[in-house]
Amino acid sequence: MPPSPAYRPDPRFADLGPEFADVVAPAAFPKTLLRFRNQRAAAEVGLDSLTDAEWLDHFARFHPLPDNQAQPLAMRYHGHQFRVYNPDLGDGRGFLFAQLRDSSGRLLDLGTKGSGRTPWSRDGDGRLTLKGGMREVLATAMLEALGVPTSRSFSLVETGEDLIRGDEPSPTRSAVLTRLSYSHIRFGTFQRHAALGRADLVGQLLGHAIGVYYSHLSGVENPAAALLAAVADRAARLTAAWMAAGFVHGVLNTDNMNITGESFDYGPYRFLPKNDPNFVAAYFDHSGLYSFGRQPEAVLWNLAQFAGALTAVSEIEPLEAAIAGFGASYRAALAAAMVRRLGVVSAGPEADIDLANAAFRALAEGGERLRWEPFFFDWFAADEARALSRPRADLYDGEHFRSFRALMKTRTPDRPERLTHEYFQGIEPEELLYDQIESLWCAVADRDDWSPFTAKLAAIETAREAWGFQMNELAG
Repeated sequence: MPPSPAYRPDPRFADLGPEFADVVAPAAFPKTLLRFRNQRAAAEVGLDSLTDAEWLDHFARFHPLPDNQAQPLAMRYHGHQFRVYNPDLGDGRGFLFAQLRDSSGRLLDLGTKGSGRTPWSRDGDGRLTLKGGMREVLATAMLEALGVPTSRSFSLVETGEDLIRGDEPSPTRSAVLTRLSYSHIRFGTFQRHAALGRADLVGQLLGHAIGVYYSHLSGVENPAAALLAAVADRAARLTAAWMAAGFVHGVLNTDNMNITGESFDYGPYRFLPKNDPNFVAAYFDHSGLYSFGRQPEAVLWNLAQFAGALTAVSEIEPLEAAIAGFGASYRAALAAAMVRRLGVVSAGPEADIDLANAAFRALAEGGERLRWEPFFFDWFAADEARALSRPRADLYDGEHFRSFRALMKTRTPDRPERLTHEYFQGIEPEELLYDQIESLWCAVADRDDWSPFTAKLAAIETAREAWGFQMNELAG
C-alpha cells in the first residue's frame, strides 16, 4: 500500500555530501516483533496507512521509503562528554533513515537507535536493549504530554537477539527504535569539522542549517551569530520546559543537543519524585554535573562550545553577544512554563517570575511528602477548593504555601474547562517514576506481558488530552 497523500518526502541531509555521513547497511535481525507504532505521529507524516507488514519492512528491515533517502546515513560528529572532548563519536548504533515534511511544511527526520554497527560503533555491538527502547517510548510520551519539545518515539520492534550489558542483568532482549525528530544535527556536528580545521565544511553546514531550519535568517550580516542566537533561544526554552516538568535528562553532552531545540536520545533520564536540585539521573554522574538544578548551567556551557566551533567562520565577539542573553531568556521562559503548568493566564513577565519563584519555594517547603507532579495536578487552574480537597491538603498550609496561594488567588484560570476532563476527577496524577518503569519492564521480562506497558501509554495519552498542551507550548 502506498503512503497516504499526506506523505511528503524531502531528503535534504544527503545534499551535504560524504564528509558529513557514511552510507551504512542496517542489521539483519532474526525476528521482527512490532511492539509499538505511533499511529498519531504517523498520520502527521502520511505513514499511518501502512499495514503492519509494510511498517516492519520499513522500520525493522529499513527498506527505503518511496522517493526518500536511498540508503541509511550514519552521521558524523564529535562532542564533549561530561566536558571531556571526544573525537571518536558519530552514529554508532543508529542512522538517518528518511526525511519528510509534516502538514505545516516543517522538515522532520526519521532516525534509528539499535539498527546495527557503523564505522562509529567502536567496541559496541550497534544494538539497543528492549528495556532501553521501552524507556524511550515512555519518556517521549510523557514529555509530549507535558508539552516539552522532544523527539517522538515512532516505532519499537523487538529483534530477537540476546545482548550482553555490563550495567544490567544479561543476556537481555534486543530492539530497534525509530524516532521522529526535527533534526539530528547536533552541536557536535559543527564541533567535528571545526576540530578538523575544515572551516569550509563548518560554513557549508551553517548554510544548510539556515536554509533548511532557519530560513528567516537568510541574508543576515553575520549568519553564524544569528544562528547561535536562535539556537540559544530555543535551548533556553527547552531547558525551562524540562525544569517545569521536573525532568532530568541525565546526559547533557554536546552530541545530545541539536540545533532545533528538541531533547532526544534518552538514556538514564528520570522524572523528579520531589523537588530536589541535586537529583541526578545517571548513576555514573558522581559529581552531579547534570543534576536537575544544574541543567541550565550545562546547557549554557554547551552553547559556549557550539560558539567555539563557529569561530571557524565568525569573529568571537558577535558569538559571545549571541549567547550573553541566555540567562534572561531562560528565566523568562521558566516563568512562562510554570504559569502554563499551573493552568493560569500570564500576568506579565515580572508577575510570572514572582509566581514561579513562589511555586518553587512551596515545592521545597513540601519536603519529602510532596511529589512533583501531584503539586501541579492539585493546583491546576488556580482552583484552591479542589487543591484543598486532595490527599495532600495538610501540606499546603506552610508559610511559603500561604504566599503561593495568595498569588494564585490573583490569577485567572486559563481554559478552566480543562478541569472537567475525567483525568482531573481522579485523586492522583499520571507520573513516570523510576519504580513504575521498572515494574513495567518486569512484566515484560518475566511474563512477556505487554498489557501494563500499553495501559501506561494509554493513561499518559489521557493526561496529554487533559492538559491540552501543544507540542512545544511550554517552550514558548
